[in-house]
Amino acid sequence: MKWLELLKEIAPRVTRVAFMYDPANPIWPGYLRPIEAAAPSLGMLISPQAVHNAAEIERVLDAHASVPDGGVIALASPIVEANRKQIIDLAAKHRLPAIYHFRESVTEGGLASYGADQADLFRRTATYVDRILKGDKPSDLPVQFATKFELAINLRTAKALGLTVPETLLATADEVIQKGGSSSRGSAARRHGRSRRGGSRRRCR
Repeated sequence: MKWLELLKEIAPRVTRVAFMYDPANPIWPGYLRPIEAAAPSLGMLISPQAVHNAAEIERVLDAHASVPDGGVIALASPIVEANRKQIIDLAAKHRLPAIYHFRESVTEGGLASYGADQADLFRRTATYVDRILKGDKPSDLPVQFATKFELAINLRTAKALGLTVPETLLATADEVIQKGGSSSRGSAARRHGRSRRGGSRRRCR
């Protein structure tokens, strides 16, 4: 599973991972199963942690802070996104390397994210809406899955956690938040290489 591999590559010492999810989100078992299957080969142990509200998020992260070599994967859900700032702040407070679903978590101070390209999903949704408005039946439209994914890395957060992100990983990132907090786009990113899709849409802050 990419999130687990990403966490191991950025924070090699992590061996115990809290998989934080909202049980009301029906997709969580489909993510947890492959993560648990991949964990042994990476020398990791997964601890599933259900959260329903901000208090439970705080309890989970506070408890995981006492676990040696701990890390976190925060599965996107309305609960997790609504409390994104709290999760980022607690991960920083407890020095827990954490991986997120969406790039917004990284631009707000999270360590790294990997997930579907939201702009691409919106474009494809607009295409479906257009076809429906032109008379196509929704039941006749094929089910489509995400084909483009974004990797974002925050070097400021990595430095604060005492982590060194491999250059090979930076070269595949779509967005890199610089240590100095620069908000320039493009120039610094080019020094780290090209997009994983071969393009030049890398953002650099």
